[in-house]
Amino acid sequence: MKLSVLPEPSLEFGRGQHVCPRAGIYEHDVYDSVLAVRREHLWVGAVGVSDDLETLATWIQRCQGPIPAKLNARQPTLFPAFCGFNRDVGFRANMSLQDEITRTLPKAAVRNIVRIKQFNRRVEAAVQLFFPHVKFLCQNRTVDVVVCVIPDDLYDVISKRSTASADDHIKDSDTDDLVEANFRRALKAACLHLGVPLQLVRAKSLKPNPPGMQDDATKAWNFCTALYYKANQTVPWRLPLDANAPSTCYAGIGFFRSRDRSVLHTSLAQIFDELGNSVILRGTPVGVDKNDRRPFLRADQAEELLARALGEYRDALGHAPARMVLHRTSRIRPDELEGFESATSTAGVSTLDCVIVRDTDVRLFRQGLYPPPRGTMMSLSKAEHVLYTRGSVQYYHTYPGLYVPQPLRITTEHTEGSPSMIAKEIIALTKMNWNNTQFDGKYPITLHCARQVGSILKYLDEGERPPISYSYYM
Repeated sequence: MKLSVLPEPSLEFGRGQHVCPRAGIYEHDVYDSVLAVRREHLWVGAVGVSDDLETLATWIQRCQGPIPAKLNARQPTLFPAFCGFNRDVGFRANMSLQDEITRTLPKAAVRNIVRIKQFNRRVEAAVQLFFPHVKFLCQNRTVDVVVCVIPDDLYDVISKRSTASADDHIKDSDTDDLVEANFRRALKAACLHLGVPLQLVRAKSLKPNPPGMQDDATKAWNFCTALYYKANQTVPWRLPLDANAPSTCYAGIGFFRSRDRSVLHTSLAQIFDELGNSVILRGTPVGVDKNDRRPFLRADQAEELLARALGEYRDALGHAPARMVLHRTSRIRPDELEGFESATSTAGVSTLDCVIVRDTDVRLFRQGLYPPPRGTMMSLSKAEHVLYTRGSVQYYHTYPGLYVPQPLRITTEHTEGSPSMIAKEIIALTKMNWNNTQFDGKYPITLHCARQVGSILKYLDEGERPPISYSYYM
């Protein structure tokens, strides 16, 4: 058994590197500020009831200037001040919300949805309420991203299956329980073909320092970074390039069930390391192993899925990667490995690393109050390792979680890279989520993205071809 602590990976920004996305943006500007093709003015469309649209406009106006750090914060690096969204610092861009690019929801329509007794029908009605307004903005106005503000009373009855409205005791019927209904997923799926990313926010979260929610500075960092990425579809930060390392493409394979749970599909999220871009692909229906109940791909399915991913890589960069890294959460069957190896061989990829990343019940104990540091790695054997992607963070001077962190189990049976190299890449990829500027994510973006994408793809018909950018699913 071998124990080590891996260093916190740096990220690359416009004028330098830093381990923290917030400090990196503030001190070195967003990475794509060096690119001539990015947008420097973002047009933010919005859909919501009139009161919430006014609250959103006030919030966006406030985000244009600096927002002070959380009061009495003991960890100033965990709760830093927000630099402001403007052309002078950080994001080096402006954003505008104008009346001409907003659409107002009738309050009576919201009240009618709240009174619907069956949960699935409430969700469906809510999607039908928002969708025409989003469609109008995307097709008739110039907007880079559309913010959908969910009224608090509506949020209360579509976010959880068992709930009651303030003025009517609602009891959910079990009629449609076998079909999943999720407002966020369904609305994003309905709007994928419109070509404009969505940002869904709860009305309550737009108010100053709402109780039980993030402080305003932290909220501004996350909100503005997500909007910037979605509107520009370029990257605020990326992984630093190593000129001496082979060009590498990372991909995560996930599995998702259809809404009625009858069919299992694959989703693949592919990350281009050189550009920081992502490509989303949907695979064909797959089977389930009768012995361990785990999903698997046939050799031809594995080959076809990876061949498509490598084709997208070649289209983007003009050449195949020298190395392909696949992340998944279940064991790799021999026929799957055969399919992956065939695809990489045909594409001219010299190295294939297939890594299994899953949760584990193994824990390490540390003297003192804090859990093991993020980056702690324990090798149990040549191929089995335990990795803490969440834990005490030296930069934050604390453990920024609420519960005892659960490490990951990393299996490197089918890899050519060393275990420490594979683990360092996984830690670095946990920092590539542009929806959260706190950098200690648990899962690499490859798997996080594949899961998130799969949860939305299940709402599409079989013949629909989904967009390939992650910005539409985030």
